[in-house]
Amino acid sequence: MSHTLSLQAIRPLTHNVQELTFDRPDGYEFTPGQATDFALDRDGWREEKRPFTFTSLPDAEHLQFTIKSYPSHDGVTEQIGMMKAGDGVIIEDPWGAIEDKGPGTIIAGGAGLTPMLSILRARQASHGDLDGYRLIFSNSREKDIILREELERMPGLALDLLLSEEDTQGTHHGQIDADYLDGAGLDFSETFYLCGPPPMEEDVSTLLAARGVSEDRLVREH
Repeated sequence: MSHTLSLQAIRPLTHNVQELTFDRPDGYEFTPGQATDFALDRDGWREEKRPFTFTSLPDAEHLQFTIKSYPSHDGVTEQIGMMKAGDGVIIEDPWGAIEDKGPGTIIAGGAGLTPMLSILRARQASHGDLDGYRLIFSNSREKDIILREELERMPGLALDLLLSEEDTQGTHHGQIDADYLDGAGLDFSETFYLCGPPPMEEDVSTLLAARGVSEDRLVREH
């Protein structure tokens, strides 16, 4: 079922990531980690649907998305980044396999943070802290880190920030490779969450499988 939403507010989070807040249709329900197919409500764009994750709390009065613009892609996210209050979008019913399955290690790359952000926010709201959760968040440069201050303030969350192209204070320089995983003090018998660019997901899932992380303990989209 399709729903037409009106943009209430848009604010920049980084140089290429926007937070968009919309009105919420009556009775529209989702669970943390889920996404929807999203299109601009304008001529020539309504069939250009893209998946985006909800980053608002499930019981919030509004719907919120955190969207990274890719000007070099097909133009949809670039258009989204230029939206103004009052502009319309069309969303479908929620879907997705990513959900909160309890404490564990979250591995996210870039905009792959968004389903995990929803899970972390909801867990903090319901439990008061994030004890037992660890977030390994990989980006290219420091300016690419989405909502760093919010993540650093989350009570109980163990946060590891990795940068592949910069070496700055408070971050680890490198990638999520075999050496990193083996030296990070991880418990490979626990639950792992994974979301990021497809090549990264493929590499990391292979590395985790080699370390005994079975499919039933790996939360990701399939």
